[in-house]
Amino acid sequence: MAIQRLIKFTLVFTLAVILMGAYTRLSDAGLGCPDWPGCYGHLAVPSASHDLANIESRFPDAQIEPEKAWLEMIHRYIAGTLGLMVLAILIMCLKQPQAPKKLPVFIAVLIVFQAALGMWTVTMKLMPVVVMAHLIGGFSLFALLLLLYLRLKPLRIPGGDTYARKLIPLALASLGVLVIQIILGGWTSSNYAALACTTLPICEGNWVDNLRFADAFSPFQGDHPSFEFGVLDYATRMTIHVSHRIWAVVTAITLIVLALKLRYAQSHIMRNSGYLLLLLVIAQVGLGISNVVMNLPLGIAVSHNGGAALLLLTLVFINYALWRKA
Repeated sequence: MAIQRLIKFTLVFTLAVILMGAYTRLSDAGLGCPDWPGCYGHLAVPSASHDLANIESRFPDAQIEPEKAWLEMIHRYIAGTLGLMVLAILIMCLKQPQAPKKLPVFIAVLIVFQAALGMWTVTMKLMPVVVMAHLIGGFSLFALLLLLYLRLKPLRIPGGDTYARKLIPLALASLGVLVIQIILGGWTSSNYAALACTTLPICEGNWVDNLRFADAFSPFQGDHPSFEFGVLDYATRMTIHVSHRIWAVVTAITLIVLALKLRYAQSHIMRNSGYLLLLLVIAQVGLGISNVVMNLPLGIAVSHNGGAALLLLTLVFINYALWRKA
């Protein structure tokens, strides 16, 4: 069906938006344009001399960096295109009698809220709780689009019902553990804590005595002109980083256990899902270690975001398949 093809393309496009958002954030281009939705009042990054002179009077404290500004605007362009695609999906679902109605409506509401979060990210000068919410919204949109696709495409997995029911609690727990890890990763990134620890396996120095959980996970960080490059002290950022790293171990173990158990499923679809999950976990752990060892290279850091998104999609599929199978 046309709607299924559109959703598949939208899923790929959503992943591109997530990666572009990560690239923009990690390139410190989140405030490349200090206003919204345009850039210094223009639909594109201004370059004409008279425009630049006008900008200097309107934004006296701004320093125009064309490369960062274009990164931010390209992210906005493709995010806006994604919004139009979601709108098209909603219209098609509403017109098709047998298609779900509540889920596409919720997805449409979510992307409108995502646009608002994108605006607040700029107007609130990269406030960490807003930046993290924007990231989680993108991941949620990715997962819900897959769920909509699966509901439109009948999933038939023969045999193994008893075994599948036994794996449902573990699959749900794995999804919950991964969601927590994604949130921790978003909080680590939005607080510029990715390089707070530069050694393995945990952190350098007497890190245990410097843990500050109350400060590390408080959404209220005071009133600041800008949150770019972070406002927290080292001990607080270190606490965030350590929490993300320790929970990464919990996440990896949980997901690997599920992947290994799926090897014994009667359905080849479930077995292949287990193998894919195992491969993604190994790759994601490798990317995480590389981020530490190589001091957060841009390509690897962006890939780490993409790996998390693909892990989420895989676990959403596994949980849906197990529930349908049961």
